[in-house]
Amino acid sequence: MSAFIHDDFLLQSDFAKRLYHNFAKELSIIDYHNHLSPEDIASNRQFENCTQVWLAGDHYKWRAMRALGINEKYITGNATDEEKFHKWATAVPYTLRNPLYHWTHLELQRYFGISDLLTEKNATAVYEMSNDLLNKPSHSTVSLLQQQNVELLCTTDDPIDSLEYHNSIKSQALSPKVLPTFRPDKSFGVGDAVSYNAYLNQLEEVTGNSINDYDALLVALENRVDYFHQNGCRLADYGLEQIYHSTTTDFNLDTLFQEVRNGKQLSVAQVQYFVGKVMLELSKMYHKRGWTQQFHVGAIRNNNKRLLSQLGPDTGFDSIGDFSHAVAISGYLNELDSTDQLAKTIIYNLNPADNEMIATMVGNFNDGTIRGKVQYGAAWWFLDQKDGMEKQLNTLSSLGVLSTFVGMLTDSRSFLSFPRHEYFRRILCNLLGNDVVNGELPADEQWLGKIVSDICYHNAVNYFEFDK
Repeated sequence: MSAFIHDDFLLQSDFAKRLYHNFAKELSIIDYHNHLSPEDIASNRQFENCTQVWLAGDHYKWRAMRALGINEKYITGNATDEEKFHKWATAVPYTLRNPLYHWTHLELQRYFGISDLLTEKNATAVYEMSNDLLNKPSHSTVSLLQQQNVELLCTTDDPIDSLEYHNSIKSQALSPKVLPTFRPDKSFGVGDAVSYNAYLNQLEEVTGNSINDYDALLVALENRVDYFHQNGCRLADYGLEQIYHSTTTDFNLDTLFQEVRNGKQLSVAQVQYFVGKVMLELSKMYHKRGWTQQFHVGAIRNNNKRLLSQLGPDTGFDSIGDFSHAVAISGYLNELDSTDQLAKTIIYNLNPADNEMIATMVGNFNDGTIRGKVQYGAAWWFLDQKDGMEKQLNTLSSLGVLSTFVGMLTDSRSFLSFPRHEYFRRILCNLLGNDVVNGELPADEQWLGKIVSDICYHNAVNYFEFDK
């Protein structure tokens, strides 16, 4: 019996196989959005065991384990790492048709050479074999990245971050190249006056300037944008329920800022107004420096308040929202475009009901100045699976221009997540291969191969201009 993950996994036609093996497989990885720890890379961390590198922080796995009735002790609790791994192994066979099943076996094979399906029966052997490798230099964090041919990755960093670990990576001349991404969500988090003021105090300390009015806030943020730019940053990112845009004249920004500084709780309308205006000013800063801004929209976070209070955020209690985005996104992008201050932009939606809306909306603001200037982003989070990727690719193909797409990213906290690029590449090649088989595309291997290699690598290099 052949291995489940074989050379032609997910490739259903000979043409798809040729596209993947001849044009996609060997390309380097540009992972332009993830949540990896730059400290772990700078220190070239050696993980003690498979649980630490594979299960810690992975809310995809945690959600599945809870759904299967596994006690929290074995997920985020005080069970030993080996006990946690064994519980995960018992869960894996029952995650069939969830992307976790494919990811698990891709990762076991690519990093540890294990082609057996993970089950309760072989859990001990797999745990010991993977741990043995993880204790060798070949499986340090840097080596894990190099194994997957990662050329460059962009972490997600707060404006107050010192970027000391990015600088350490650079000074050590480590490969891959690791660049920061500017994630300023906390800088306009006026919905919670107490937390916001505490954050502004930190921002004051980092910039060395008092932030006692709205203009001072913008000066402080531009100070940090410049600092990030000097340290190689070329992308910004937001994680939002919605993009906010308002044309009201009912509010004064400095008055709102002073009220928050004095501990007053703003109304929902005031919060949304303030957030939208700060984001517009930040967008102008990005445009001035040639950055790309990314918007991840549509998540409802921290739904389970009981478990949030016990375990904290980012532990598996977020889901897809059903917000109305179109009018606000249109207004936001249009306001920037009207003054020629619209930066390169990628919008990722979490609700698949928004696919067509986002794909057509971004097309309104492509003006011929930059190839694919405003993009419909890759399938994100709950949509980062075979069906979600195919839907995103089909929507982009039908309503936009697939050949300009900047391709996949991991959006992950795990150093074992990079086979997701392979997963995407196989799905892309299979999609195009099926079109050829069905007579919907000509069987021109060189032409389609170039488009595949552009989507998987070259478009990202050219679009983000990391060396500029």
